Formats: sequence, structure tokens, C-alpha cells
Amino acid sequence: MAERISRLPPLPDPLPPAVQELFAERIKRSGRVLNVHHTFGHAPKLSRASMQMAMALRFETSTPRLFIEIAIVRAAQLARGVYELQQHKPMLLVAGFSPAKLDALDDWRASSLFDEKERALLAYVDEMADHGNVADTTFDALGRFFTPEQIMELSFAFGSYYGTALIMNALQIKLEPSAAEGHAR
Repeated sequence: MAERISRLPPLPDPLPPAVQELFAERIKRSGRVLNVHHTFGHAPKLSRASMQMAMALRFETSTPRLFIEIAIVRAAQLARGVYELQQHKPMLLVAGFSPAKLDALDDWRASSLFDEKERALLAYVDEMADHGNVADTTFDALGRFFTPEQIMELSFAFGSYYGTALIMNALQIKLEPSAAEGHAR
């Protein structure tokens, strides 16, 4: 890949063995290597760790995927992560979120579409984005719907993707032409 897809230079050609292995695993898991993966390939050990976290959040949590994706998409909204929004909005819809709720998510407090469990999660992640200043009442509301394990999973989902959105923004990673199509993995 010789074209610039971020502020970083293209990866060397041929790819280092660690990056070749990483990309082979990406293709095996999702059928493609995205611009974010090419960019993160400059730090293959950290990229592998990031991939392991993302896969664990998607497929190995006790929290239903719907709520993990709500946390991820909200993180992307709050961090203005256009790249993540393009990738995760379709995943949120596949997980069962309605298009109407997705349209209302930016201003969820003003919408009657969200149930108490969704509101508890959204209030929690919104407050997490305020330097982690989560009110006791917000945390208590979250605890009525999620177990301690699920609260940790949701916290990791939000925190990981919020941070990743900031990295993507700083590195100006370009969207793929087909990014609007998204994917369900």
C-alpha cells in the first residue's frame, strides 16, 4: 500500500514478518485489512494487543453485543471519531439497535425512544467522557441493570474506543471508500 492513508508514512514493502502475521490474522477474522490496521501496523505489538481487546469486547463478554456497541458508538460520537462511527454504526444496527434510535443517539436525553437500561448506560458513558467524573446516582442506576463484570466490560468498551478515536483523529486516518457499507463483525 503506497498511497498515504494517514499522517504516517506507508508501511515498508515488503512488510516485516510481524506485520504480515498481523494482517493474515485480520484477513482470517474479518476478510480485510482496513486503513486503521495499516496505520497501526507501525506498532505491530500494540496493534495485536488492540485487536485482542476489540475481539474480546465483541465476542467474549457477558454483556450483550448490543450494549457493547452502544458504548462504542457513543464513544465515537463524543470523541468525534468519524472513522469509528463509519465502522460501528452498521454493527450497532446488526446488533438490533433501531435506525430511529441511531438517529436520536446524539441527543438521547431529549428522546423518548430509549429505555431505562439504555439511558443508564448512556448517562454512564457520557459522564465517563467528562474526565471519568461519574456521579454516584449515575453509577447506581447502571448497577441496577448490569453486573460488576458487565460494568467493567462496558467501561473497557467505552474507554478503549474513545481513546482509539482520539488516536485516529490525531493521525488523520482516511476512511475507506467502502466504509459507509460497514460490516457486521
